[in-house]
Amino acid sequence: MARYLYGDDPEPEESVPAGLLLVPVRPGPGGDVLRLFRTPLGARTAVAFTSATHLSAVLGPDQRSITLAEPALRNLAGALGIATLTVDPQLVAAPAPALEEPDHWRVPRTPARLAARPRVA
Repeated sequence: MARYLYGDDPEPEESVPAGLLLVPVRPGPGGDVLRLFRTPLGARTAVAFTSATHLSAVLGPDQRSITLAEPALRNLAGALGIATLTVDPQLVAAPAPALEEPDHWRVPRTPARLAARPRVA
């Protein structure tokens, strides 16, 4: 069956299987865990890459990955309530940095400090 492109429509009329995809994972207590991302509008999405070069360019050379077929990834993500799959994203925002020191601008309220307050009747 021929697949046609229409005018300004960048997608073919039928989706073509992407073949084997590299899927980012992170270590978990029982093995590798699917790494999930968010779209610019905040919806959760599974992400996959068609090449190791593209994966390392977007997520860095130390990013672990597994190889899955598109239907397997959709089933895995679907079990988590995620219906969106993003293949070869162009940009991924860096994770928020962890706070190394506690906030010093806030004075903690300790029982001793509360007891030292003068009471107003």
